[in-house]
Amino acid sequence: RRPEPSMASNVTNKTDPRSLNSRVFIGNLNTLVVKKSDVEAIFSKYGKIVGCSVHKGFAFVQYVNERNARAAVAGEDGRMIAGQVL
Repeated sequence: RRPEPSMASNVTNKTDPRSLNSRVFIGNLNTLVVKKSDVEAIFSKYGKIVGCSVHKGFAFVQYVNERNARAAVAGEDGRMIAGQVL
C-alpha cells in the first residue's frame, strides 16, 4: 500500500502576487516537535489549505483565499504550541 498523501502540498507560490495575501507565516515554531501534519491539523480549521511548508523554526500555510488567512492569523496569533508562543 502507498502511504496517504498529505492534505496539502509542500508548495507555497512565492511569485504569484494574488497568493501573497492568502499565505500565513508562522514564526517561533518548535519544528523539532511540531511537524507538517501538526501545522495542517491546527490551521485547517480556518479553511482549505493548498500549500504548507515547514522549515527550521517557522512555517508557511497557503490558503485558497485571503479571508481564510486573516481568520487563521486572528485565531492563532499568540497561541502556545509545543511550549513556544507563535
